[in-house]
Amino acid sequence: MNFLFSSLVVFCGAGLGGLLRYAVSRAALALGVAFAWSTLLVNVTGCLMMGVIAGWFALRREGSGLAVQMFLTTGVLGGYTTFSAFSLEVALFYERGQLGVAALYVFASVLASLLGVFVGLGVIRSQF
Repeated sequence: MNFLFSSLVVFCGAGLGGLLRYAVSRAALALGVAFAWSTLLVNVTGCLMMGVIAGWFALRREGSGLAVQMFLTTGVLGGYTTFSAFSLEVALFYERGQLGVAALYVFASVLASLLGVFVGLGVIRSQF
C-alpha cells in the first residue's frame, strides 16, 4: 500500500473518530457533567475497541486488508481517544489543588483502559 493511499485512509478514519469524540463531549456538556467523565468514557471505550479490533485482526487475517485495519485503529480510534486531553485534565485538577481527584482520575483511567483492552482481546479470543 503506498504512502498517499494509507495517509488518506488514516486521515478519513481520524476525522470520523474526531467527530465521535466531539459528539461525546457535546453530550456531556448538554448533561452538565462537571467531572471529566466524557474523556474517561472515550478512553475506556476506545481501548476496549482497540482490544476487539486488534484481536480480530490478529486471529482472523483472511478477508481483511491492512487498509481496513489502519482505518479503524490508527484512524478512527486515534481520532477518538484522547489521552492528550486526559493529561491536560489531570494537570488542571492538580493546579486546582484537587490532588485526590487527580490521582483517582489517573488510576481509574489507566486501570479501566487496560482492563478494556484485555476484555476486548478476551471476547474475540473466546470466539475462536
